[in-house]
Amino acid sequence: MTTLLAYRSNRIVELMAEPAEGRGADWLKDALQQALMLELATLPPYLCGLWSIKDPSADGVAAEAIRRVVFDEMSHLGLACNLLTTIGGVPRLADERTVPKYPGPLPGGVRPELSVFLSGLTKESLDLYARIEEPDAPVADAEGATHTSIGSFYTAVLAVFRQHEGLITGARQLKRRMAHHGTGNSIEPLTSLAAVEKAIGIIKEQGEGTSGSPANPHPGEDGELAHYYVFRELFLGRKLIRTSETPETWAFAGEDIPMPAALPMATVPLGGWEAAGPLDADTRRLLGDVNRAYSQMLRFLESAWQTDFPAEADDLLTEAVGQMFELEGPGRMLMERQLPDGSGRTYGPEFRYTDA
Repeated sequence: MTTLLAYRSNRIVELMAEPAEGRGADWLKDALQQALMLELATLPPYLCGLWSIKDPSADGVAAEAIRRVVFDEMSHLGLACNLLTTIGGVPRLADERTVPKYPGPLPGGVRPELSVFLSGLTKESLDLYARIEEPDAPVADAEGATHTSIGSFYTAVLAVFRQHEGLITGARQLKRRMAHHGTGNSIEPLTSLAAVEKAIGIIKEQGEGTSGSPANPHPGEDGELAHYYVFRELFLGRKLIRTSETPETWAFAGEDIPMPAALPMATVPLGGWEAAGPLDADTRRLLGDVNRAYSQMLRFLESAWQTDFPAEADDLLTEAVGQMFELEGPGRMLMERQLPDGSGRTYGPEFRYTDA
């Protein structure tokens, strides 16, 4: 059951501090609600960076890499929903209390040193993306992480599933192929401990890699790197290469990766653009278009995992994916509208939840 505890800003830290003997069904439902919000929190910043690239077809490297990550994160959100419903939980996505706000912390107190913001693609935003995905012990370019990572949180979640395998019921499970250009993973039904283990492994390793390799180890990924290393490549402007076989070592010492030309979207201020000053009618309309489509997407997603009718759930999930694609048009139009302060910077999407 989702309670007000699920909305505390440091709830994941609190959950991780609870002793193992106290981690049962309620702990797991609370933790998985937090997992949903973590996965959701990554989508708006990554989408802003992707949409700001002026010519994605000509760029060829950064746009394709970020687009792959976005598709992975969409599947991770779906897998997290399946993890919650298979133990009888109810995902809460369309709630002003739960929807991440920008700029602000990651949900639950993960990486509390971070303030996640929305802006165009810059070195600063790429550094943020990498820090969101950073493992506890990177195999290259370690930054010495000292706080709870997303991966360590999912490790704790998996341990509770293993201790309470009987909680897995297979209820309200959705299935959807979330591939991009023929590669990528899917949202799969989680009806057994083996399926749960695979799903959590995908979420962890696609984001962070494994303890010994930066590669995404899952079939169908064509040797792609885990998300942390993808973003570090783009930030440093160099490909990650293996520099030694025994012992295996890696370094960002490969070919150059040029920074793509991007629209100069400024950082969305706390409270949204209107909090920073009056808006003209067209800008207000475009902001409203994005916020309404984003909010409707979340309502479709929430409803998809709440219905007992598989065909209806599939239709709702299709509607949600469609709403996400509808965000790009007005989002890019905002990035072409200059701020009135003479800075040359532009507006951009706020990704704020609004009621129907």
